[in-house]
Amino acid sequence: MSSIDPRKKVELLKQVLKSIHRGEDVSEIKKKFRELLAQVSPFEIPLIEQELVKEGIPIREILKLCDLHVELFREYLQSRELSGIPKGHPLDILLKENEYILKLGEALSLYANALARSKTTDEALNHIEGLKKTLSELKKTRIHYRKIQMGLFPYLERRGIIAVPRVLWGREDQLLVKIRELHTYTTSREPRELVKEKNRLVEKALEVAREISELVFRENKILYPAVWAMFSEGEWAAIKEVFDDIGYLVDVEHEWKPQAKPVYPYEIAGPVVTKEQLERLPKEMRSIIESRGITPDKYEIRRPRDLDLETGFLSVEEVKEIFNSLPLEITYADNNDRIRYYTHSKLVKGFIRTKTILARRVEFCHPPRLEGLVRKTINELKEGKKPFAEFWTKQGDRILRVLIVPVINKEGEYLGTIEIVEDLTEPILNPDKILKKIMVL
Repeated sequence: MSSIDPRKKVELLKQVLKSIHRGEDVSEIKKKFRELLAQVSPFEIPLIEQELVKEGIPIREILKLCDLHVELFREYLQSRELSGIPKGHPLDILLKENEYILKLGEALSLYANALARSKTTDEALNHIEGLKKTLSELKKTRIHYRKIQMGLFPYLERRGIIAVPRVLWGREDQLLVKIRELHTYTTSREPRELVKEKNRLVEKALEVAREISELVFRENKILYPAVWAMFSEGEWAAIKEVFDDIGYLVDVEHEWKPQAKPVYPYEIAGPVVTKEQLERLPKEMRSIIESRGITPDKYEIRRPRDLDLETGFLSVEEVKEIFNSLPLEITYADNNDRIRYYTHSKLVKGFIRTKTILARRVEFCHPPRLEGLVRKTINELKEGKKPFAEFWTKQGDRILRVLIVPVINKEGEYLGTIEIVEDLTEPILNPDKILKKIMVL
């Protein structure tokens, strides 16, 4: 294939984008300009779009061209290593989310460049509003990165691949912090004040847009091909459960149904990266493994006589001390309304309770004047009339919140009721002091 002169490539690509602008079919355009598109990196598209802005095409129209960008990006990045991914598969959804994130990054870049060239205050205010809306959408991308961090990274770490997850998580976190800071910056100032500071705003927005593209590139070219080559169907089945719990950035149109039962990282005994898998890995990942070596994580999480608590495994001693280390006091009554358990918090003191209340009727643990309220509250919870009951009281100079919560199993069966006593004196009496301690993590 002959190489196209860079200047001619710009002009030809502008023709492609203008064809999209005129409403021509993307698939037909791809056929017509096949040789050109084969030589265009997706990262060149935003530069060309800037030229179109200069030529007077409205941004709202140019944003429609993002679909072409995504088409190019998909073919540029999804090489043979990512073939055969079923529709609705966790990896299929991650790829679609990256397409959406890429569109948002491109929109951010367009608005930023348009703001930089704005001649009037009204024009600048219009582009700033576009920036703010785009940043609001970008804040939601945390869902995408949390799925990667909680779903994919544990399986890499179990295999002894540590560096890649830590570096990627660092880049993801850095991007999210910049998005949050830029969003706060644009929403905490008057629009006309932002117009005066537009150069700074443009610089920060373009920085975020650039990092979005770079991160999408790293995920699609390095991370996704690697996990596609290494993970079993059982692992993907467990990852799907994690993804369903966290949620999605895009609509999931197809339901992937794995045939294997879910396999969690701790269930993988001494996992290794096979020679065949190593050969299928992206060269960047393969070079890291070959140069540093990997030591699989063989830690056994489950010990003899541990309790299986569904979300983990604990000994009876650990359960006891965990409950007693909570900044809460808990009292549990079973479905017969008899006290079966209570905690002794090391951090707070609420109501007086002793072992003599075990097996006692719950209403008899309260003064006779409150007996009717206790019975009424528990009956309402049993009947499902309310999800919980809340009361506020005082114990000396301390302000306590009391929550009465029904304990219900997966089948909807009522097992009992817990009373949770929480000391909220400081947040109520000294709210300013508490507000100063808040950290945005």
